[in-house]
Amino acid sequence: MTDGLRWGILATGGIAHMFTSDLKLNGFDVRAVGSRRVESAQAFAAEFGIPNVHGGYEALVADPEVDVVYVSTPHPLHAANAELAVRAGKHVLIEKPFALNAVEAQRIADLAAEHGVLALEAMWTRYLPHMARIREIIAAGTLGELRTLIADHTQKLSDDPAHRINALELGGGALLDLGIYPISFSWDLFGEPVTIQSTATFKSTGADAQIATVFGYDGGRIATTLSASDAKGPNTATVLGTLARIDIDGVWYTPTSFRVVDADGTVLEEYVSEVRGRGMHFQAAAAEQLVAAGELGGGSILSTAESVAIMGTLDTVREQIGLRYPGE
Repeated sequence: MTDGLRWGILATGGIAHMFTSDLKLNGFDVRAVGSRRVESAQAFAAEFGIPNVHGGYEALVADPEVDVVYVSTPHPLHAANAELAVRAGKHVLIEKPFALNAVEAQRIADLAAEHGVLALEAMWTRYLPHMARIREIIAAGTLGELRTLIADHTQKLSDDPAHRINALELGGGALLDLGIYPISFSWDLFGEPVTIQSTATFKSTGADAQIATVFGYDGGRIATTLSASDAKGPNTATVLGTLARIDIDGVWYTPTSFRVVDADGTVLEEYVSEVRGRGMHFQAAAAEQLVAAGELGGGSILSTAESVAIMGTLDTVREQIGLRYPGE
C-alpha cells in the first residue's frame, strides 16, 4: 500500500495524535517519536507502539531509522523544526500552515532543494477522496465555467487568553489555524488571486477572532471565505459553475458527502466518503509516492512552490487587517 518510508513524529500534541492514529490504522511504518519532554515521547510511543523514543528533536532527526519527519509543533516553530530535519537529510511533512510567513516558507523550500529532500505541507484535505472526485468533476466540465467558491471554517474554540488559538506568540488566531483551509481550497480551484480584500475582528489578546476574505481572479471568478474561532458555523462549501454547482456538506474539509446539482435543481451525482479513520494518512501516502518517484518539489495536488505562494497570500491578508506576530 505504501512505498515503505519510515516515519518520525516531531512533537506530541493533539494533531500528532490524530495523524499517527491514522498512520497506524492504515499500515504505515511509524518508527520514532521525539519530544522536548522525554516523558511525553514515552507516553506517545506506548500509546501507538512506536519503537524509538527520543527526548529531543535533534535526536529524532538524527535517528538513522527515520526517513521522513512529520512536524507538528506550533506555527512559529515550523520553520526551525523543518530546517533541523532537512539539514539531517530527512524528508519533511510540515503541518499547515507551511510556516509563519512567506519568507520562512521560501527558506524551507530552498533548503529542501539544496539537500535533495521533499518538503510537503500537510494540507491533508487536498488528498481526501471526495476532493479528488471534485477535481475530476470540474475537469470533466460538468460545472461549466467555474465562477465562485463560498467556504467557511468557523469553530467555537477556547476563550482562554492563554490558549494557543488566542496567543499571538504562538501564531494563534483564526487565519493560520482555520482560514488556511478555505484559502488553500481557493488556490486549489482558481490558483493565485489577482485581487485580495480582507476584514477581521480581534480578541483582547490581539489574535484575530473572525477573518473574511474576497479573492478576485481573471475572468471574473470570485472566492469568498469566512473563518472564525469564536462562533461555530455550518462548515460547508459550495463551488458554483455556469451549468451546475457542488454543495459540500459539513465538515467540508474532512471526509464528507457532496452533491452535484444542475441549474434546474436536478441532482446529477451524490458522493459519500468511506474512509478508515480521519483520513490524514492520504497525505502520508502522497508524500511516500512523491519520494519514490523522485518528485521532491511536490506534486500536482500541492507543490512546495504553491505552499510558499499561499503563505504570500496569507501575508497580504495579514497586512490588510494589521496583524503581525511577535518577532516579525
